[in-house]
Amino acid sequence: VQLQASGGGLVQAGGSLRLSCAAPGRTSSSFSTAWFRQAPGKEREFVAAIRWRDSMTYHADSVKGRFTISRDRAKTTVYLQMNSLKPADTAVYYCATGQPVLSEIRRPSAYGVWGQGTLVTVSS
Repeated sequence: VQLQASGGGLVQAGGSLRLSCAAPGRTSSSFSTAWFRQAPGKEREFVAAIRWRDSMTYHADSVKGRFTISRDRAKTTVYLQMNSLKPADTAVYYCATGQPVLSEIRRPSAYGVWGQGTLVTVSS
């Protein structure tokens, strides 16, 4: 494992959490870093991605307006600020990095390096 994800925990509905993903050595202009999540019994789904080249961001429709992905180039860290959390957001959140083309930026298969996952639990 070469990515370190952290920041998960238990929060009440309506609350906020910020996830962090340290990605040393994988922040050159050709890379993108993304967050995915996987709830029990469900497939892994795209949450958000950011391109290191120009900081363009992409968010899943289910989190738009509530979650924001950002990066700190100096710290080679990507963040996922999660606000207005819902029980449906409960999942293990994974960060991943790779060199996807734009058309594949939402696909898990486009990312070759993954973090260990951090659990987010939202209670009602």
